[in-house]
Amino acid sequence: MQARTLPAARGIAWVTGGFSLYRRGPALLAMLTMFYLLVAIGSSLLQPIGPFVLSLLLPTLTVLVSNGCRLLDRPPASPPAPAALLRDLAAQRRPLLRLGGLQLVSTVLVLGIDLLFDGSDGSALSMDDEALHPLHLLRLMLIASPMFMAFWFAPLLAAWDGVPAVKSLFFSLVASVRNWRAFVAYGAVVALIGVVLPGLLLFAAGAVSTGLLTLLSAAMPMLLLLVFAPVLMASVYLSYRDVFVTGVNVDV
Repeated sequence: MQARTLPAARGIAWVTGGFSLYRRGPALLAMLTMFYLLVAIGSSLLQPIGPFVLSLLLPTLTVLVSNGCRLLDRPPASPPAPAALLRDLAAQRRPLLRLGGLQLVSTVLVLGIDLLFDGSDGSALSMDDEALHPLHLLRLMLIASPMFMAFWFAPLLAAWDGVPAVKSLFFSLVASVRNWRAFVAYGAVVALIGVVLPGLLLFAAGAVSTGLLTLLSAAMPMLLLLVFAPVLMASVYLSYRDVFVTGVNVDV
């Protein structure tokens, strides 16, 4: 297995390829994505232990959805059995659970660092919460970016290639840093489709009529949830398929 360095244009291809993969099996991909999101939302409601349980489950959920993407990418001669979606989950349950534990530790560490920034500047605490929120979110994303890079490819490396949990984090981090151009392009396209275009459409609809604005306001979240969210899940699989080549040693 070898990590490749790709041009920026490949980041755009992960999104366009995600749409192509979605068209091959919209029902399957939407169902798996909804299951992922329902588990995430349900876990967040089980306070105080829910978020901790979710961190443990996230790598396994990622592999489950990616198994569906792999089936759509290389369709079998006959309809796949449900067991095909669970492939590698049982055999690699220990590395995936270790990854979940490491993700939990990393999340707590990120939140702890964020709290240190809050405590280091007393004036920031006196600012209006609404004005602080975007800056706080940006800061949190910057702090968490190494964690995102380390866990981006790690679940699939552990489940599909048998890479130990800690090594999979290292390989994922190095591969993500090598391909920062592709990830920047990917992030820009995701922001354009998921934030900018919906905002422009709603603005244009409001300029035409209130009824059209109301209709689009109701339809837009459903489109994002049932179409764009599965496309993003497929893009994770496609990025792994693009960056890693099986058959030789990892080159990092």
